[in-house]
This record gives sequence, C-alpha cells and structure tokens, in this order.
Amino acid sequence: MPTAFSEINFIDIDQEHMLGRVHSFEKCSALDGPGLRVVVFLQGCQFRCLYCHNRDSWDLHAGSLYSVQEVIEQVLPFAGFLQSSNGGVTVSGGEALLQWEFLTLLFKQLKKLGFNTCLDTNGYVKDQLWGANLDELLGYTDLVLLDLKQMNRQRHEALVGVSNDRTRNFARYLADIGHPVWIRHVLVPGYTDDIEDLRSLAQFLQPMTNVEKIELLPYHRLGKPKWEEMGLEYPLGDLEPPSRAAIDEIIAMFKSDYGLELVSA
Repeated sequence: MPTAFSEINFIDIDQEHMLGRVHSFEKCSALDGPGLRVVVFLQGCQFRCLYCHNRDSWDLHAGSLYSVQEVIEQVLPFAGFLQSSNGGVTVSGGEALLQWEFLTLLFKQLKKLGFNTCLDTNGYVKDQLWGANLDELLGYTDLVLLDLKQMNRQRHEALVGVSNDRTRNFARYLADIGHPVWIRHVLVPGYTDDIEDLRSLAQFLQPMTNVEKIELLPYHRLGKPKWEEMGLEYPLGDLEPPSRAAIDEIIAMFKSDYGLELVSA
C-alpha cells in the first residue's frame, strides 16, 4: 500500500471532481468487518430507525463535502496497521447506497491501492442501482455487512418507516451471485425479538451459502444523547437492553433448529 498521497495515480478525472457527503470517520474499529478498519460514515439515510445511534446522519444535505482523494487522504496514515491486521476500509452511514456513484469511485480507488473494502448497508437498493451499476459496485466490494432489521414487513415499517422488500431482494441477489456477506440483526426488546420473526430470519438465511457470519447485536441506548442534543425525544425512552439469557436462548435456537452459528457481544 502506498504511504504517501503523492504516490497515487487516480483512475480518471471524474474521481477528482465528484464529491460525497461525509458524516464522520472512525479511524480504528474492530467491529465493522475483518481486522482493524477505518470506517467512513456517509451522510443521509432513508430509514428512520427508532433506535438510531447516528440520528444526525439522516439529513441528506448535512455533513461535509469530500472528494474521493480527500477520503483516501484520511485513510492512508493508517495503511500499515490496516494491512498488518488483515483489515481495511468500511463505508457505512447513514446509508452509503444513497451515494452509490461516489461509493463506487471510492471503492475502485481503494481496491487499486490494495485495501480490503466493506459496505455496511441496510440493503434498500433503489431501481436505478440495479443492473450494471450495482454489479460494478459489488465488483469493488470485498464484503457486504447487511443489516436485516426485521423480517415481518409490517413490523419493519413500524420500526424504520419503510418496508423490507428491497432489503430482502438485495439479500437474495447477494445469495444468487455468491457474494460474501455478514448478516447483522439488532435485537430490540419488543420490536425484533419475537420468536416467530426470528425463526423467519433463520429460515430466510439457512439456504444462503454466501453468508459467512451472522451477528446478533444487542440493542443499546448509546444513541439517546444524540437525539437529546438535537432537541428531539428519543422514541424508545428507557427501554432496557436484552438480557444475556434471552440472547443465549436465541443463539441456541438458531444452532439446534437451523444449524446456524450466531455471534454476539
């Protein structure tokens, strides 16, 4: 990997001109893909998750404008430890697919420089992205981290404001083409922990040979202060995180009834 920005030869002039809206950077994460990673959080999201911990990322017009090369400049100082840990760069959000053109150019450049790339997404793929555009993006994406929030369509709408149809279609497409994916499911008491919904999730994932890991992420209240800082009421109030016993029971059910391994914090 290059260690100086002067060593980079950009692929085409469009990369220098296209700008993306960036919410923030996390320079050392061990939770967003393999190894240690720099995480780029893009601005804007079409979901309205009741438990969102980046409430300030929803606004499509907020954030800071960056060119691809400016994002690369944020990553390069960490190239050594990313490489030594078999890590790389994860792009998250907000929802990264809202800026798919910028994302494709960024991943194209990162792959040219030898970085492992991960896309952390809610999978809400709009019509204009399907086809050659999506395939090009996935061609530069080593791993997809796909958040399956709720398998029941009505409960999904109540939780995030839109249906899960597009997310389910995207998950099936990744399975059809054999693209590596880690599945993430946030366990929110009273919203995503119904046993029949969890069985639907297991049945949905069971035949997918491209799923490398299933992460069961316990709900937390770490995002509550951001809502309050923005003068907003946190929708879930004082909802308690799930108990360790409840988490272990779900892990055991996935293993015994469906042969699926879950990992959880």
